[in-house]
Amino acid sequence: MYSRLLKTLCTVVPIVAAFSFNLRADVINESYAFAILGEPKYSSDFTHFDYVNPAAPKGGDITLSALGTYDSFNSYASRGHPAVRANQLYDTLFTNSADEIGSYYPLIGETVRYDDKFSWAEVNINADARFQDNTPITAQDVQFSFNKFMTEGVPQYRSYYQGVKVKAISRLTVRFELPKPDKEMMLSLIGGLKVMPESFWKNHKLSEPLNTPPLGSGPYRISDYRLGQFVTYSRVTNYWAANLPVNRGQYNFDTIRYDYYLDDKVALEAFKAGAFDFRMETSPKNWATQYSGGNFAKNYIVKSDETNQSAQDTRWLAFNTQRPIFADRRVREAISLAFDFEWMNKALYYDAYQRTNSYFQNTQYAARGYPDSAELAWLAPLKSKIPAEVFNQVYQPAATDGSGNDRENLLKATKLLEDAGWTIKDQRLVNKVTGKTFAFELLLPSSSNFQYVMPFKHNLEKLGITLNLREVDTSQYSNRVRSRDFDMFPTVYGGMNYPDPSLKILWRSDYISSTWNSAGVQDPAVDSLIDSIISHQGQPDALLSLGRALDRVLTWNYYMLPMWYSNHDRIAYWDKFSMPALRPAYDLGFDTWWYDINRAANLPQQRR
Repeated sequence: MYSRLLKTLCTVVPIVAAFSFNLRADVINESYAFAILGEPKYSSDFTHFDYVNPAAPKGGDITLSALGTYDSFNSYASRGHPAVRANQLYDTLFTNSADEIGSYYPLIGETVRYDDKFSWAEVNINADARFQDNTPITAQDVQFSFNKFMTEGVPQYRSYYQGVKVKAISRLTVRFELPKPDKEMMLSLIGGLKVMPESFWKNHKLSEPLNTPPLGSGPYRISDYRLGQFVTYSRVTNYWAANLPVNRGQYNFDTIRYDYYLDDKVALEAFKAGAFDFRMETSPKNWATQYSGGNFAKNYIVKSDETNQSAQDTRWLAFNTQRPIFADRRVREAISLAFDFEWMNKALYYDAYQRTNSYFQNTQYAARGYPDSAELAWLAPLKSKIPAEVFNQVYQPAATDGSGNDRENLLKATKLLEDAGWTIKDQRLVNKVTGKTFAFELLLPSSSNFQYVMPFKHNLEKLGITLNLREVDTSQYSNRVRSRDFDMFPTVYGGMNYPDPSLKILWRSDYISSTWNSAGVQDPAVDSLIDSIISHQGQPDALLSLGRALDRVLTWNYYMLPMWYSNHDRIAYWDKFSMPALRPAYDLGFDTWWYDINRAANLPQQRR
């Protein structure tokens, strides 16, 4: 390996030297690993991550479940619904660890040369790297993959990486050039670009669904399937990267099969009967009432409820702020006041949830109390563009006594609607100017649990608002969300460990066409704060105040209605698996599990 690396270094040194001579100020660095914040945890001679068992046995099968259906094996198509785990068919140049925030280690790549400003980088590719048909992975495949995403990928990808150039400068060296220095963007390419085989994808459109499995480069390939019903991933026995430090002790099952269910209640009963092996329970009611007796009492099924200290996914109802009916912040706040979390949590969810009150939930970047001087330094220049409450009130979603009689909040909502130009006529809320009644549609995916909908609808009726429910299958749901054909829909806002540049895809005005900009936000104050976040990457103090300032502006604008989150991971599995003693800080660690033949021997023969 050393001789190959030395040969590669000798090949590109003249290019780097000439580049450095012309710019003079450049300092050329070379590294095996990178970290967004601080330094990488693992040294260059590490043999495996701390949270794996490097001697974990390979073998055995596991069956999992998925809800809904699927019609494609292409996770990057602009339409269709991809099979679960299809986004893991391809490896990246570098990959992250699950016990750090934003650190990357070699996978397809070996080392990286880069200037100290991160305006360019050159990645040396491991000469052993192979696709699943045993053909070599080359720099040309990396260049092709990037260009494929730029020409046929989703619009937000093209917008985010506009001006970036990726070029194969030798068979095993690929060069990235950015339009301006940007460490985070560079690492997102090195650690996030899926490397796809040109031999396959030159004959297929990335924007279109695939109804047959593609050639991959990861540890599993699709070996069996029936569209919409099940898909089986088999471990690639000659996977070239199996013994790399980043992979040792992981990807231990011979097969991972996903069976699709149209109804979650049916799926739960199937799990308890032994039709599949592992379930993450998201319903507090189910966890409290359905996980006892039978195979649980016989200790065939293991239950685990663990507190999760990392950044948490949060659930919201997203307003389509591009709809005129939701353009007024007072209207959005009024509708939010009709959501009685305390009653729902007690009556429907066994007090298992906490109320969402931040876009950085469970992190130090969540705004608390009044803004401090560091936050005010960012907020003061934007004073005319942001709600006054940002400066003089502490944000907290309106609470109730949990009785279900939420008179105080509904009276406040009525006043807000009156101020926004709405009035009650014949028990219906109508616009004072147009006379049009206030009605909107909540778009819902089929087969999911939406116990909160009817109480919410009932409270809205007390305000004279008509909430129409529209439940569609997963494919229609995805297509309507992508095309912004909705008034409101439920969304999960992914946990964010720190304010990173991906915020611009989620909130900036120029990403209005992005599916991830769920609420369709176009706000100059939000744009300004996100621009500052991007320009202050790697500066912990600045990011702390900027993250909290942005959190205040987003929450006080009521772009989305906060529902809840849970900092608990509730899982159950048939007792035939083992896992390392140490769980990674930022992940469940499922890919570190293995089939335990000794545990399985205690189960009935048909469940081993």
